[in-house]
Amino acid sequence: MKLNNLILAAGLCAAALTSCTDLDVSPNSQYTQDPSKNSGVDPMLVVEAKMADVYFHLSGTLGRRYMEAQCLSSDEFTAIAFNGGYYDDGTYAHQALHNSKATDASLDWYSDVTSGITKTNTILEELGSSASQQMTAPARAIRAYFTWILMDCFGDAPILEKVPAEGEVIPRSPRKQVAEWIEKELTEIIPYLTEDVTENTYGKPTRWMAEALLAKLYINWAVYTAESVDKYDAATASNPKLDDCIAVCNDIINSGKFDLSSGADDYLHKFSYDNSWKVKDFIYAMPYDAINRQGLQYARPRSFKDLKNLVPNVYGSEDKFTQSFGGNMVVTPEFAKLFSLEGDIRNLCILRGDVFIRDAKTLRPTKQPFMFNGKQVHFTEDIKLIKQDNTIDVGNDDNAKQQGCHSIKWFTTPADYNNGRNQSNDLPIFRYADVLLMKAEALTRLGQGGAKDLFNQIRAYAGAPQITAEPTLQELYEERGREFFDENWRRNDMIRFGHYEDEFFPHYKNFPDANFDKRHRIFPVEQEMLDLNPGWTQNAGY
Repeated sequence: MKLNNLILAAGLCAAALTSCTDLDVSPNSQYTQDPSKNSGVDPMLVVEAKMADVYFHLSGTLGRRYMEAQCLSSDEFTAIAFNGGYYDDGTYAHQALHNSKATDASLDWYSDVTSGITKTNTILEELGSSASQQMTAPARAIRAYFTWILMDCFGDAPILEKVPAEGEVIPRSPRKQVAEWIEKELTEIIPYLTEDVTENTYGKPTRWMAEALLAKLYINWAVYTAESVDKYDAATASNPKLDDCIAVCNDIINSGKFDLSSGADDYLHKFSYDNSWKVKDFIYAMPYDAINRQGLQYARPRSFKDLKNLVPNVYGSEDKFTQSFGGNMVVTPEFAKLFSLEGDIRNLCILRGDVFIRDAKTLRPTKQPFMFNGKQVHFTEDIKLIKQDNTIDVGNDDNAKQQGCHSIKWFTTPADYNNGRNQSNDLPIFRYADVLLMKAEALTRLGQGGAKDLFNQIRAYAGAPQITAEPTLQELYEERGREFFDENWRRNDMIRFGHYEDEFFPHYKNFPDANFDKRHRIFPVEQEMLDLNPGWTQNAGY
């Protein structure tokens, strides 16, 4: 039995948490023995030591499989196969066609999330009932975030407030109750979380992380509290939490601790191989290191399939990539068209048309063509399949490998990638830019002014044209697409704005196996979890 099953022996889980072995935790939170045995140690450092593993528990999940589920089910990306290569039992195609299976590898992380919750609950039980609110708040914040992931992706979810007893099965609670529980948890702990924004708090719960999560909860409140996932109607839904969303966004904005530009040369550098805690747009991020904290593998499916051993290469390196690439995740034709605003630096996040080698320091295109087999690589917006079926297969010749635009937002280097295809780009989860646009959206939905100025802050730092009137919801939806492209938010946005059942390649109504069932706004529960938890039932529609 895997440690991350819901049915756990508490003693086994506790034993797994008695030491901290993470190689990239700040030195002042590393101990060779349990610091709780030493009465002279600051109690908060005790919490830090115990929580070190939990803070980064989902690094592997967020670094690949979670990303596949979010990106491929949205209109951002589709998955292509190369004469059967990278079809992988259909796991990628299933997401792109909204026809997921409970056994898909891209959805095998439900148990990882529940494992993180159980680890957190073990720590809370170790701290005991006498622990202060300040001591328990970080653990509860992480637990709320993990629970939010389950609720957002799978609907009904178990509310785990303790380590299950041997053989105990915790039922899944209705989604609305889970949303209300998360709200209660966050509002209770926010006053006790640190307000510091430093290198030492990077990747850990702070007041601002919890408030950003609460804002996400509030802006999606009508989605999460609908009678059922298929009953949410973006055109008619009423959200009673919009004022609350604005309030928590204002608290983050008024803190003065975040901005759109500091800590990065420009938009492109926020997501590059050398980004860090200094990027003041990052409210909460998952730090990665190609050696010490592995798991981020965004470049592998997004880069040109035959990039291995090519010198010079599109990433501007004279060193060879010695690891292979997949090249099987490409931008849909519909989404690529969003990147057309004059002067918008975000246009450079995708490779489209004739491809030029990037400068590894500026991340911008040079005048040197990127060549393959004696010709300049040219990525087409349109994707031509060798047959109209659910394999989404383009063939495997040179032309096939250049079908679809590619994302280069998560810029990598051979020095990183050659370590098992890992990257050192830190992955933002909540950004200040998102807070500005969530507030703008809430104001717009309430029919109030003020959204234009927030919207134009985004446009200004991106170098894109300013708008002259208050934005419409459609303009906000499109701007969110540009700003948060390839950051795992598009599926969430599409559902809220009522676009998840839209047609986009290859999710067309006449395409084999394309599914438009509104119940597929959430994913099927991982089959392993159903097998291990008697009484659980699969989500409706699967």
